[in-house]
Amino acid sequence: MPLSELEQALKTDWADALRDRGALSRLQELVSRVGAERADGLAIAPSDGDLLRALSTTSMLDIRVVILGQDPYPTPGHADGLCFSVRPGVAIPRSLGNIFTELESDLGLPRPKSGSLVLWAEQGVLLLNTVLSVTEGQPASHAAWGWQDVTDAMISAISDCANPTVFILWGRHAQAKKRLIDHSRHLVIESPHPSPLSARRGFFGSRPFSRANSWLIERGRKPVDWRLPAT
Repeated sequence: MPLSELEQALKTDWADALRDRGALSRLQELVSRVGAERADGLAIAPSDGDLLRALSTTSMLDIRVVILGQDPYPTPGHADGLCFSVRPGVAIPRSLGNIFTELESDLGLPRPKSGSLVLWAEQGVLLLNTVLSVTEGQPASHAAWGWQDVTDAMISAISDCANPTVFILWGRHAQAKKRLIDHSRHLVIESPHPSPLSARRGFFGSRPFSRANSWLIERGRKPVDWRLPAT
């Protein structure tokens, strides 16, 4: 992908932040590698149009909360470019179902019918995976590609912003990023991944949604409306 086309696919502040940290050219390399894999006939998730969806939906300067996951869903048709989210009409994956269980328990909200989290992203909730692509059917297949160079730069850029931000780190891959965050200015909420394999080890009962909003309100920032359509 030409650099000019890549910049057009991003919010301007993301392009500037990644360029300042020397990560824009790295992103270009990775996007081109995804394209080459597709040209060779491999099924890569998410789709071309969704690969950078987190960066094109949520402006860096609008971020109030960062939810950090691992890598996209490897199940065909699931990954939509926003971590843990799926398109309307797609069956809700078990990890997302556990997130909704915690949402109900924490805030008393009705359980969403759709797995789309775009309403959160549009409010300044950055839904980011540490790795932005995966070969369908092969979890963590792109973990060694170097996506962390880009997502490390993103987390550092957010941490350097003046706006107090909540970082919700689910699982050890996400928690590896906490070294990049200025804990004196931002809130870090850590818990196990919402996967069925680990959700009962401390994810359930962690109350990330109410904790994030209470902290934002204390610092004069608008809380997130975590409600999602229940019908």
